[in-house]
Amino acid sequence: MGEVKVMKSLKNIYQKYLGVGFFLGFFLVLLTYFTLSEQFAIRAPNAVSESLPNAVLEASPVNPVAKQEEKSPPKLEDKRKTKDTTEKVDPVKEESTPSTNQEQVKANERPPVSDSTPSTIKEEDFKAFETLNPVHEAKEICDTQSPNSDTCDIYGDVRTHGVSSSILLVPQNPMRNPEPHEWKIRPYSRKYMEGIKKVNIKQLGSPEQASPCTIKNNMPALVFALGGITGNYWHDHTDILVPLYLASRKFDGEVQFLVTNIQGWYIGKYNKVFQKLSRYDIIDFDKDDQVRCYPHVRVGIKMHKEFSIIPSLSPEGYSMVNFTKFMRSINGLPRDAPISLRDNPGARPRLMIISRRHPRKIVNLQDVIQLGERLGFEVVIGDPPFNVNVGEFAKEVNTADVLMGVHGAGLTNCIYLPTNAVFIQIVPYGNIEEMCKIDFGDPAEDMKLKYIEYRITVEESTLLEMLGKDHPVIKDPASIHGWEKVAEYYLGKQDVRIDVNRFAPVLSKAMEYLRE
Repeated sequence: MGEVKVMKSLKNIYQKYLGVGFFLGFFLVLLTYFTLSEQFAIRAPNAVSESLPNAVLEASPVNPVAKQEEKSPPKLEDKRKTKDTTEKVDPVKEESTPSTNQEQVKANERPPVSDSTPSTIKEEDFKAFETLNPVHEAKEICDTQSPNSDTCDIYGDVRTHGVSSSILLVPQNPMRNPEPHEWKIRPYSRKYMEGIKKVNIKQLGSPEQASPCTIKNNMPALVFALGGITGNYWHDHTDILVPLYLASRKFDGEVQFLVTNIQGWYIGKYNKVFQKLSRYDIIDFDKDDQVRCYPHVRVGIKMHKEFSIIPSLSPEGYSMVNFTKFMRSINGLPRDAPISLRDNPGARPRLMIISRRHPRKIVNLQDVIQLGERLGFEVVIGDPPFNVNVGEFAKEVNTADVLMGVHGAGLTNCIYLPTNAVFIQIVPYGNIEEMCKIDFGDPAEDMKLKYIEYRITVEESTLLEMLGKDHPVIKDPASIHGWEKVAEYYLGKQDVRIDVNRFAPVLSKAMEYLRE
């Protein structure tokens, strides 16, 4: 009997400790799970490269540049400033230099949107963004492989600090990111442009590393740079306005611009464009000491090709036809189509000749005017005074059915022509046909204009009488290497004397286009 009691006692002790062992084992497994789950928690993914095919690479004041509130600077790094060395040029022709008009800036100001008041997001404006990138999902989509422009889209808890040129992505609480990544993006449409400082985009390792928001926003933000080679009317559009349209039009005004290397004259000159693309104050990013929080920040604007758009590279399918309609709309231009001579056989189409006062001017302009009138055109001269209002001259261009001129920035005004109007580019002598086609020929066709190219012969160039027939510039233009020599001679010293007999078929062809 004693032996049986001892066995029962041992059995009870064994069962007791076995239960304790099971409990301790379960506790250790649970503790290990939580430890490992934190260690290997999902963190913000690395950059996703938007692989694009190789392409030749989306201006009176807007909302006044926002005045910054004086607060203690957050603990962020790399406080740098940008020196403005941009040479400004005439709004319509590249030879002139605009100056900042502070009185005009103040006259065009509108009541600023309060930075401290969160905006109301329109559901239709953000449908794609909210579907694909909910606010709680932290990620970056950075494209640094495109030949012309670097861009980076950051989604989630994104915090900007302008004076340190910083864009910070805060990991999801309570997640940790043991291997944070960092990118440096030059937010100009030409990625190799000197003089434009880079913006630092960085994943933080933990939420505790983030400085608190001083201003919270519900709208997205777009960071981009001015300066570069703006000041030339063509570059104003090619480098900034077209890429800016591509990047911001989809938001229908619900986006805030954070501008580095800000140029007051540029914002004043293209006031209507900025007002239409954004309803919010423009922030001078280099002087902005606030920590602004956004659900989405894009850094950089993308150029598809010179002065044009490749619709297949635009998620929204935008084209140069869309851009020209946008530009006509914001300037209140009434004509979307040129005159139809088929419907109005007795009408005189309007031919506008862009005049130049400097190199590449038409020295026998009166002969060309008389030719146009003899062929049935009403001829007008596009010769705007210095610092003419862009919108006012746009109205004049929109009245034309045919626009012609020698290669130069003034031809950028073709964006205000009605769709299907005729555009004639006179190409100076000097083996520069390819450049002229890239700058204006291809874009004109993308705008759905009827494009005609007239190439000057050596006999029509004033370089012949200036240098003589045996000079290499005359005898062998292909031997003139480098942009500096091309700019010096073929663009900088050449005027043209158009052979009206040779040019007559060009104007006749323009007339035929209007009869179609």
